[in-house]
Amino acid sequence: MAIIWMDGTWGDRTTARISVFDHGLLYGDGVFEGIRAYNGRVFRLKAHLDRLYDSARAIALTIPMPLEEMGAIIEDGVARSGLKEAYIRPIVTRGDGDMGIDPRKCVKPTILVIVDSIKMWAADRYENGLTMVTAGTPIPHKESLNPRVKSLNYLPHVLAKHEANTAGADDAIMLDAAGHVCEATGMNLWMVKDGVLKTPPPHAGILLGVTRAVVFELAAAAGVEAREEMLNRYDLYTADEVFLCGTGAEIAPVRQLDGRPVGDGRPGPITRNIIQRYRALTRGD
Repeated sequence: MAIIWMDGTWGDRTTARISVFDHGLLYGDGVFEGIRAYNGRVFRLKAHLDRLYDSARAIALTIPMPLEEMGAIIEDGVARSGLKEAYIRPIVTRGDGDMGIDPRKCVKPTILVIVDSIKMWAADRYENGLTMVTAGTPIPHKESLNPRVKSLNYLPHVLAKHEANTAGADDAIMLDAAGHVCEATGMNLWMVKDGVLKTPPPHAGILLGVTRAVVFELAAAAGVEAREEMLNRYDLYTADEVFLCGTGAEIAPVRQLDGRPVGDGRPGPITRNIIQRYRALTRGD
């Protein structure tokens, strides 16, 4: 069962309550992180909290506790949960306000930390690969809300996921208005061509994922060239391998995109190598 810390008190999903006037609910006015713990050890906690506090700063939201205190709450929650593998979701909203949009009406931010488990796809998808489609819903313009802010505004990604569901696919690729590949519905994307790993750069309008940074580290350790490059669907259609990465998804191979097999339709050698290295890093396999 999930346990939840909210403004100083531990509870669960039956006791945790948030005001209907909270601006996180009314306007998506807030930021969050998704963090994993393996064998009771929180993975890349500092990197996640740095991004959380940077996201809050970018939207002029002051988190009323030091970063170190937030980290201690998260580690306490993992210990309390008793979960061997936990998924942690710290959330900071603008707080309780009124029906108006003015952030000055919110006197104090609301802070929550949810500790639970997560399952993105069945085990066979990680073994055999995901099927994906290109979403018609474009990713939000990068100048409207900087994608490096991990905000509570995820409606375009939800709609893209709905498109994948309707098409009978596991997930969707999101493009910008010019047709450049950006990311999946909540994961960064990688492709392999001629032995080189490629992923969209920050100016493509993507969230700079913590797991994305880990993949660069793993590729370097494996002696595989990894670089940032603007990509389009042609690049993915002709790729040798494609995979997704994210805290919740971990490393997930893709076997089909828009009805076209990726490579030979099976997870490729570089993808399998990265998966193995990621599992060794996180779980000690």
